[in-house]
Amino acid sequence: MIEIYDTTLRDGTQRKGISLSCQDKLRIAVELDRLGVHYIEGGWPGSNPKDIEFFSRAKDMTWHNAKISAFGSTCRPKTNPEDDANLKALIESQTPVCTLFGKTWTLHVTDVLRTTLEDNLRLIEASVAYLTQQGREVVYDAEHFFDGYKADPAYALQTLQAAVRGGASRVVLADTNGGSHPWEVETVVRAVLPHIPVPLGIHAHNDGEFAVANSIAAYRAGCTHIQGTINGYGERCGNANLCSILPNLELKFGEKILPEGQLQRLYELSRFVSELANLAPDDHLPYVGKAAFAHKGGVHVAAMRRNANSYQHINPALVGNQMQVVVSELSGRGNLISKSEEYGIALDDTALMKGVLEDIKQLESQGYSFEAAEASVALMIHRQKPGYTPPFKLIDFSAQVEHRQGRGIFAEATVKVEVQGQVLHTAAEGDGPVSALDKALRKALEQHYPQIHRFHLSDYKVRILDGDKGTSATTRVLIDTRNGTKAWSTVGASSNIIEASWRALADSIEYGLLELK
Repeated sequence: MIEIYDTTLRDGTQRKGISLSCQDKLRIAVELDRLGVHYIEGGWPGSNPKDIEFFSRAKDMTWHNAKISAFGSTCRPKTNPEDDANLKALIESQTPVCTLFGKTWTLHVTDVLRTTLEDNLRLIEASVAYLTQQGREVVYDAEHFFDGYKADPAYALQTLQAAVRGGASRVVLADTNGGSHPWEVETVVRAVLPHIPVPLGIHAHNDGEFAVANSIAAYRAGCTHIQGTINGYGERCGNANLCSILPNLELKFGEKILPEGQLQRLYELSRFVSELANLAPDDHLPYVGKAAFAHKGGVHVAAMRRNANSYQHINPALVGNQMQVVVSELSGRGNLISKSEEYGIALDDTALMKGVLEDIKQLESQGYSFEAAEASVALMIHRQKPGYTPPFKLIDFSAQVEHRQGRGIFAEATVKVEVQGQVLHTAAEGDGPVSALDKALRKALEQHYPQIHRFHLSDYKVRILDGDKGTSATTRVLIDTRNGTKAWSTVGASSNIIEASWRALADSIEYGLLELK
C-alpha cells in the first residue's frame, strides 16, 4: 500500500510569500483529510505560537483518514532527549505521530551540528526512542540523505539504522537540496531497501525540477511512503507536487491510494489551497492547471473534435478538470465551432466562420488577445450573424481627470448612446476615468435594462505590449465581470488606454445583457 504524507502546512508554508493563519491551516487540513491522505504534517510546535495553537485545536477534531503529525528535530548535541525543549513541545502537541529529522550528511554533522559522527547516531536513536516510549508513532526524516549517501554510504546507512533501533515506524530519504536525479534516486533506494526493515519513504525538493520524477523513481525502487505538498509549494523552488504524484500513481501505475471518487476533487483542492495561500493558481500545472487540457492549435482542435483522446493523455474529468478550447490567431474552424457550442451559439455558416476568424487574426495583430477573453469572441460571433441588433450603440464618450483645491483628484465621464431608438446622454463621476465611464454607461442603460445592477466588475488588468514606444505603446485591457456565480472576460486594445478600457467595458455590458435575455 502506498502512503501519502502531506507537508503543505509545514514545508509548503516555507515558500516565500505564503503565510497561513491557524484557521487557514485547519481548513486545509480538513480538506486533505477528506481527500484521503494518510498523514498531515501540521507544523513545528517548537518554532512558533501559531503551530502550537493548530495542534491544540486539531486534537479535539475528528479525523477520518489522516493522522496528524508534529514536526521537529532530534535533540541537541551533548544533551539528552528528556531535557530537550523541542522534543517536549512535540509531546505536548498530543499528536499521534511525531516526525523527526536528523543529520545524514557528514558535512552537516561536523560543520553544522558541530558534533561527532558517533554522537549524531546517539542523538537519532535516543530521540526516536524517547518519543516512541511516550506512545508516539515516529516518522524519521533523514535530512540530506542523497548528498550524505554520495559522501559516505556506510555512515548514511548507519543513521537510518539508528532510527530503526529507536523504534521509527517509517524512514524517509530526503533530497533536501533538490539536486538529485531520478536515476540516482532509484539506484540509492534499491541499495538501501534491503537494510531497512520498516517502510521506506521519499521527500523530494524541486531545485533541479526533478521532485515529482524523483518521487516516482523512489516508488518504482520500493518506497511506499511518499511526501509532498499541494501545488508543489515549498521552500526555494518547492517540494514534490502531490497534485501530479497522486494522479500519476493512480492513473498511470494503477495504485489505489485515495477513497473512491476523491481523485476527482484534486482540481478543486488545488485552487482551494492557492486561494487560502493568497497565490494566483498556476494555470500551467499538470493535471490541475486550468490550461492543462486547453487546446489552441487549429490542427489539435480539429483532431479533438473527432476523438477526444487524440491530444489528451487522460480524461480531465478524472481529476476534476475539463477540456478547454482556446480561440486565437492560431485557431481553425474547429476552435470556433467548439467555442460557439460552448456558448450555445449555432454556427453552421462557413462564410460567417471565415469572417470571424479573419477578424480575430486581424485584431490579434493589433494587440488583442482572446485566449482569456472568450466573451469577446462570443460577441464577435453574434455580431457576424445576420439580423443581430446590439442592445446599445455608442455615439460619443469623453472622460477627464481633474485636480481641484480642497477636493483633490476626481474623474468625470459623459456617454452618449442609442438604446432602442432613443439617444441618451449621461454623466457620472468615479474614482478614475474607467470607473466614471462604467457609471455613466450604467446610468444610461439602467432604465431599459434594470438587470445591469447585477453586473459587477471583479477585475481590471492592464498590460503594455510594446514598452519601447513609451507613451505611444499599445495597451491591452482585460475586464472580468461577474453576475452571481457566472463570470466572463472581455478585452480591448489601443494606443489610448481609455479607448482600450472602453472597448472591454462596453463588451462586458453587451455580453452580460445578451446572457440574460
